[in-house]
Amino acid sequence: MLCAGADAHTVAALETGGTSVSTNDALSTLTTGSQKGRAALVAVLPVRDGEDPWTDGELAEVATELTADRERLTAELAEADAELSELLRNSGDGAGDDQADSGSSALEREHELTLVNNTRDLLEQTTHALDRLAAGTFGVCESCGQAVGKARLQAFPRAVLCVTCKQREERR
Repeated sequence: MLCAGADAHTVAALETGGTSVSTNDALSTLTTGSQKGRAALVAVLPVRDGEDPWTDGELAEVATELTADRERLTAELAEADAELSELLRNSGDGAGDDQADSGSSALEREHELTLVNNTRDLLEQTTHALDRLAAGTFGVCESCGQAVGKARLQAFPRAVLCVTCKQREERR
């Protein structure tokens, strides 16, 4: 279970022997850092009843996956932004286009805009998960404060709600 009152500064202090660290420094500790730093973070991550505690390897695997996703999404977002900018720049050139060409161009712009927005949202979720991991709040439901569940986080590491709260949210 989560240590009562363990906030980002407490976890950072645990990881580094009393000094505060950035998210990237804390993630570096998870993936390549000291055994003591990882053990301190593992000790404060919550699990649901009946689940085994997080191991150093499991935590490092999640951190590595999220970091790789962040890098991939950042590159995808830059590429999609460039394509969208090009489409918007060329949208005024269609003065002689017929209605079908104009409609096709509008549909293509809308599609690119949707891709950019989806990628941006996923990148934000990934960054938030990495921040929570570094702060020691990874695995704590943002709605009720209970454990999200280790199995759920291993399947979808961006999850911020436990199953009960997520079901409640989806019913609304």
